[in-house]
Amino acid sequence: MNLAILQARMTSSRLPGKVMAPVLGEPMIGRQIERLRRATLIDRLIVATSREASDDALASYCQSLGLDVVRGALDDVLGRFATALADHPDADVVVRLTADCPLTDPALIDAVIARHQAEGADYTSNTLGTRTYPHGLDAEVIRAEVLLQAARLADDPYEREHVTPYIYRRPEVFRLAGMMRRPSLAQLRWTVDVADDLAFVRGVYASLYPADPAFTSEAVVALDPNSSPDPNSSPDPNRSRGQA
Repeated sequence: MNLAILQARMTSSRLPGKVMAPVLGEPMIGRQIERLRRATLIDRLIVATSREASDDALASYCQSLGLDVVRGALDDVLGRFATALADHPDADVVVRLTADCPLTDPALIDAVIARHQAEGADYTSNTLGTRTYPHGLDAEVIRAEVLLQAARLADDPYEREHVTPYIYRRPEVFRLAGMMRRPSLAQLRWTVDVADDLAFVRGVYASLYPADPAFTSEAVVALDPNSSPDPNSSPDPNRSRGQA
């Protein structure tokens, strides 16, 4: 069973409350969930947020969409994932997603899951080593037992907050696999961290969603003014991604 866990919180340092910011009349996280539900290889989708009162409205909204919500410590996101797995012991694979990516690509998520299965990997992502996909299309797939091992052993606060560094920092221990695209589109920024990012996402939805709610990444590329391919993408300095 492929369990997708969407981590979310309201207390973003750069754009507080962004996950509930309206995008074409619905909270941004709702728009992302709508897209995630089109991924055919995700068997179950849940949300992991904190126990803080600031996340009460977020948790209630996600539950209103019919999703299970797991809550835990604000900064121990890895602990939240372990709790989610304890609640879903039939999960073989975890798909880690963050709630600041409302242009997420369900077909790409399916492709990363398929690569993970084909490689027999412990960890698979489309950002391993060198980024070639736009920021905001990130997906990580982890064997459930490996994620639980990380939750037991990781004691570095960075590894607790960012969930997967304990695994991909140890290629001598874990089997890692990646996906790349050519030409690279690593220069494109489709994640939402600041107000300009949110304005771009709102413009994309206003332009594409009314005619095609399932609009593709190729349609977004056609709208992005920075979409000239980058033939020499460099290793991503923000590889791990922060909390949503």
